[in-house]
Amino acid sequence: MISKTWSRKPIAACVAVAILSVYSMVVLASPAAKAPSGQLSVTGQVTVNGENTVSGATVFSDSSITTADKSNATVNLSKLGRVELASTSSLKLSFTEKSLMGLLDNGSAHVSTVAGIAVNFTTSDGVVVVDGSQATSFTVSVVKGVTSLTTHSGVAELREGGSVKQVAAGESAVAGTPDAKTDPGDDDDKLSGGETAALLILGAGAIAGILYAAMHDNDLNFGGNAIIISPSK
Repeated sequence: MISKTWSRKPIAACVAVAILSVYSMVVLASPAAKAPSGQLSVTGQVTVNGENTVSGATVFSDSSITTADKSNATVNLSKLGRVELASTSSLKLSFTEKSLMGLLDNGSAHVSTVAGIAVNFTTSDGVVVVDGSQATSFTVSVVKGVTSLTTHSGVAELREGGSVKQVAAGESAVAGTPDAKTDPGDDDDKLSGGETAALLILGAGAIAGILYAAMHDNDLNFGGNAIIISPSK
């Protein structure tokens, strides 16, 4: 009786371990357990999360991608689409199985997605939104305080505050206010273009008058009695 009980315990333990192993393999192999990722293709100097990277590297959600001057990067997201980052650009890229999100600090990004993928790209001036009802391709850029959106296929929205602009294929829209020109020095000490031109004209007139006087025995006549300027003795 006792021997049978002891023999059953190891068998039951082995069965439990086997079941647990099979269950773990199924869970790990399921799509939900595998985080989506993208493959990177680069030209020039590109960093991901502050580290230099090369073509073929894997990009995971919430990665920050930065391209140097004369450099670019493309993230191929397989079933989601792809994101192409132009030179001198900085983007934080996030994605799930059904959505694509980005935070573009500066530069330009070209985004292509398939139907069923929602897109939300945010800049300091506005938000580019795609509802995912159809395949869409667009370019969003941030230059000198202005966000510009150009849609190449499908339809995208550019939202700024309470304003929503529908941007269809072949159309463009902008949001934001251009940065004010910041020149060194006090504004009170600056001359406008008109003021500068007036001073130049006055200066030229004065020089012409002096030359005229020099060639006509120092006589200056502006109307009325002539004023004779004699050299001091």
